[in-house]
Amino acid sequence: MFVAQSDRAALVTGGARRVGRAIVLELARGGCDVAVHYRRSRAEAQTLVEEVRGLGRRAIAVEGDLSRAEDCPRIVQDTVDQLGRLNILVNNASVFHTDGKDTLAEFDARRWRSTLETNLISPVALCQAAQSQLQSNGKGKVVNLCDISAERPWPDQLAYCASKAALAAVTRALAKAMAPLVQVNGVAPGIAVFPEEYSPKLRERLIAKVPLKRAGTPQEIARLVRFLVEEGDYITGQIIAIDGGRSVA
Repeated sequence: MFVAQSDRAALVTGGARRVGRAIVLELARGGCDVAVHYRRSRAEAQTLVEEVRGLGRRAIAVEGDLSRAEDCPRIVQDTVDQLGRLNILVNNASVFHTDGKDTLAEFDARRWRSTLETNLISPVALCQAAQSQLQSNGKGKVVNLCDISAERPWPDQLAYCASKAALAAVTRALAKAMAPLVQVNGVAPGIAVFPEEYSPKLRERLIAKVPLKRAGTPQEIARLVRFLVEEGDYITGQIIAIDGGRSVA
């Protein structure tokens, strides 16, 4: 069982919904104060903030557009100004298009730039902006939400897969760049939360490819993030798949 550790603050990007929400709650249960970053989901972020406060932890909602890297220093500064510190950065937010137009035939340079800005460049910008805070107690943690598609890319999600493959590479590079005071790791989910547009038949077909024959849950991913944050003092530069075995099938 994890032992709650207090006096730490975490920033979770895209923290208002889905997997991000589960990560926020799991870290709060572990004794962290939490900054819930959001872009459009203001109401969900405020509701989650109240839920975290109900657990006895401090929480704030921080708005920011991660398709604009110049927003990143302000997001970090808002967190530090209101929570007093920043010990944990979870780069969870990402762009994933479900309209079927991220193919070679439908190549759109503007879409690629937007995807790379959010999924790759902003996580690096946040690390740069937060570096001094993360180093301050010698046990700073960064967890990047990667994806098994980095190793098993999909032809209809070219920009997304490229961004996640690059994020995995950057995770390993940042582990070297931020050592020895900060540990940087990645979590690579398989199926965790289906896009709402996916039909039951498509969901069944995707689950059939998973050796454990089920989808994962946001809570399972959140528990792995918490493990890296609480027990990962000698783990860095690793990308850990949590996919029911899909990446080896």
